[in-house]
Parts: sequence; C-alpha cells; structure tokens
Amino acid sequence: MIINVLILLVGFWGLIKGADFFVDGSSDAAKNYKVPRVIIGLTIVALGTSAPELAVSTSAAIHGSNEISISNVIGSNIFNLLMVLGVCATLNPLPVDRVILKRDFPFSIITTILALIAIMGFRFITPTQLLFMPASDIVGKVYRWIGISLLVIFIIYIVILIHDAKHNQTDAEEEAKLRPLWQCVGLILLGLMLIIAGGEAVVDSAKSIARMAGMTETLIGLTIVAVGTSLPELVTSIVAARKGETGLAIGNVVGSNLFNLMFILGISSGIHPIDVNVASIVDFIVLVTITIITYIYARTSEKINKLEGISLIVIYVFYVIYAIKR
Repeated sequence: MIINVLILLVGFWGLIKGADFFVDGSSDAAKNYKVPRVIIGLTIVALGTSAPELAVSTSAAIHGSNEISISNVIGSNIFNLLMVLGVCATLNPLPVDRVILKRDFPFSIITTILALIAIMGFRFITPTQLLFMPASDIVGKVYRWIGISLLVIFIIYIVILIHDAKHNQTDAEEEAKLRPLWQCVGLILLGLMLIIAGGEAVVDSAKSIARMAGMTETLIGLTIVAVGTSLPELVTSIVAARKGETGLAIGNVVGSNLFNLMFILGISSGIHPIDVNVASIVDFIVLVTITIITYIYARTSEKINKLEGISLIVIYVFYVIYAIKR
C-alpha cells in the first residue's frame, strides 16, 4: 500500500510539473511566431492545466478502466466548481466577466445536460429508481459517436472563442525575453513525457489502492484522482486570486470544465466506449446541479462573494462524505 501511495504522489508530481513545462514551452514557442497572447491563453494554457485529466482519462480508457476515466472528468469538474472557486472566493470575492456569464457559463450548463441525456440513451430514469438501484449497475454508455460529437462541438467553440478574441482584443501584446526555439521544443517534449508517465503511474497505483482498500474505481477516480489532477487549476486560480486577478480564476475554471467535458471525455470515449454506472449518473446529475447553483451565485451580483465561497466548500465536504458512504 505504501509503495502504491508513493507511486501515486510521484505520478501527481509528474502530471503537474509536466503540465507546467508544457505550458511554458508552448507559450514561448507560440510567441516566437507572433501568436496573440489571448489565443495562447484560450488554447495552450487550457490544454496545459487540463493535461493531467487528459493523461489519466486516456490512459484509463486504453487500459479499459472505464470507471476511472469518466469519474475523473466528473470529479475534476465538481472539484473545480466547489473547491477551486470556493477557496478563491474566500480569499477575494470573484467578479464574473459579463461575457462569461452570457456565453461560457450557460454553454457549460447546456453542454453538461446534453451530454448526460446522450449518455443515458435519451431514457428518463426517476430519482427514486437511481436511489434504489445498485451503484455498480450499468445504465448508460459514452459511445464513440457521443465522443466525436463532443469533440466537434469543442472545436466549433474554440473557433468562436478565437474569432471573438481577435475582434475584441484590447490589451497590447507585450514584448518579453523569450526562450530560443530549441529550448521551447525541449520543454514541450519533457512536459509531454512527464505527463504521459505521470498519467500511467496515477492510473496503475490508483487501481491498486482501490483494490487493497476495498474502494471502487468510481470512488477513487471521483476523489483522489480528481483532486490530484485538478491541482494545476487550483494552484493557478489561488495564485490569480491572491494577486487580485480574480477574473482569471473563474475563467480558468469554466474553461477547464468545458475542456474536460468535451475534449477529454470525447478523446477517452473515442479510444474506447465507456460504460456508465448508476454512481456516475448520480454524480453527473450532481455536476449539473452544482453548475447551475454556481451560475446563480455568479449571476445575482455578477460575483461570487466570500459567504457563497464558504457554502461551495461545505457542499463539497458533504458530497465527498456521501460518495464515500454510498
């Protein structure tokens, strides 16, 4: 058990450090070719902070660990909304950009609901049925066509973001001392190697720990793996909040959640269709509910205040207790 825990921690370190190297190398390489900074943020940085989730979910899909693959995506999104935004809001109230309120947040809610409906095969299952059905029963599936559809929607979304960014960019591009291209390539390759190796280590050790502790793969993917792979978002958002860059914090969370849901789930199910059990369906419904609650918080005064941040953290604590006990 101790060895597996150490491998898990080393895997998390590899994921986080690899994502850091990948973002630095890619950003400087893009700047060398005069790619606008805002486009770098919308694409490369989003990919970098979500790279741990991508590595873990794709690795799990390749190895047939479907429960870890989908529960990691759902768990990471729940953690981002409740803990990342909750912790940041307790440090500084989080103002929400009107564009995010009008475009990105509603799009996140709609996409999550549509994904849930598609996964359940367009069938209606009552809350009573879900409560009394065994958590391990398979009631849905992320087919390849669902994954491909999510990827297509994601590409269209990114194209729209880039189009809007080019036409609404107001901040001047800064000239900064950049790394030589060979260093950028080296960082990118090193980052990718650490991300891939870290993803493999996390999945293998997580499965071993789950078996030894009598935990399901769904539970360990929803909690330990989800929290570990969400550390880049947490660290990035906390640093941004402490520096007063509160707008970056909520934009990072909403963007990362969309990336996780559409790109990572799309890639994972494209590799191998994913069976979805009752527990994951319940967690998906929880994710939809939490996304709506967070949107209401943000919508009321165009910010998430400290009291609302504390309530988000409390909800996460109760949710984890429920996930462990079920």
